[in-house]
Amino acid sequence: MPATSIPATPIPTADLADQYGTQLRVCDVQFTSYGAVRSFSGPIRTVSCHEDNALLHALLREPGDGHVVVVDGRASLRNALLGDRMAKRALDNGWAGLVILGAVRDVAALAGMSVGVQALGTNPRKSGKAGQGEVDVPVSFGGVTFATGDILHADEDGVVLLPAAAPAS
Repeated sequence: MPATSIPATPIPTADLADQYGTQLRVCDVQFTSYGAVRSFSGPIRTVSCHEDNALLHALLREPGDGHVVVVDGRASLRNALLGDRMAKRALDNGWAGLVILGAVRDVAALAGMSVGVQALGTNPRKSGKAGQGEVDVPVSFGGVTFATGDILHADEDGVVLLPAAAPAS
């Protein structure tokens, strides 16, 4: 598990793009915001899983310390990797938000929760629980590789990673 980091203060992604130009890593995936928090940031933890959220469940039981979870669900919309109970756990344990390359469910409840949630879409079907996948491994999508400890900023304009030498806030 990575060392605890000071949570980053969200900065509008458009402002970061203006400031850092081509040094800013911009994810080309078009996510939708589902949580009540529309702008969030923090050092990331990663989960790679496909239609199975057992590892994400376990990670969200840990103290989040202002981190953002980036989930590579391989863009599957066949079932939801996050629902209201897991989002509540993320909120209660201090996670800043989740970016999910996959689906979520319980969107009416998510909309009222003070946690950032961005995902590709929705599906009411729950996911598998076999524990397949990996935690804290680099994941790549949208032209960006996400690695544990990178600083992510997300808002309704997009998801970006700061250059390695950039300050967190």
